[in-house]
Amino acid sequence: MPEALDLTAVAVLGLLVGAAELASRYRDAPQAALYTRPALVYIALNVAASVLALALIHGYGWTFNATGASARWTQVLVAGVGAMALFRSSLFTVRAGDRDIGVGPGSFLQIFRDAADREVDRVRADARGATVARRMEGIDYRKAYEGLVPYCLALMQNVPNDEQRRLVDALKLLDSEKIDDAIKVRILGLNLLNVVGPAVLSAAVETLRSELTHTSAPPADPN
Repeated sequence: MPEALDLTAVAVLGLLVGAAELASRYRDAPQAALYTRPALVYIALNVAASVLALALIHGYGWTFNATGASARWTQVLVAGVGAMALFRSSLFTVRAGDRDIGVGPGSFLQIFRDAADREVDRVRADARGATVARRMEGIDYRKAYEGLVPYCLALMQNVPNDEQRRLVDALKLLDSEKIDDAIKVRILGLNLLNVVGPAVLSAAVETLRSELTHTSAPPADPN
């Protein structure tokens, strides 16, 4: 019974760690990222790595200098939260060109994890592109650059200053590029999507749509 409880706890911790990693990478819509098939594979790999780590810890009798009842929970925490750190240790080193590459179980697990992560990114890229295409349709790039960006940041209350600076710097770089404004406005939307998410971006665009699409009337001919 204790072993079953330990395995359950380790599996739950591995699941939470995998979900948290994905949520931190796909901040615009973490829930949408978690509900994709590649994300489930990614999380399952975390769970498997955690369970395997616990089996190795029990097999070798590692207690991490803990004693008594605390040793058991230390083993569970290390396996559940630090499984990939445990597996990063290399069994041997291979020389490839001018680089030393460590070979061990962690390197193989990381290959599968990275592949799943890239597939999640591809799935999210398709959804993000469609979202921005709908939201930014008909929006003037220059008006969006000057008005939509500060408006979105003003709507948010807890965007860290360094993240705001990174956004502003990225948009300044975009503004200096010689790209068609129809493409620029979508890239601007994608940058905003990363920071404020689709709901805030949609609300801001709809609120300001008349201002963002309005073009000034040409001056009247005095003659």
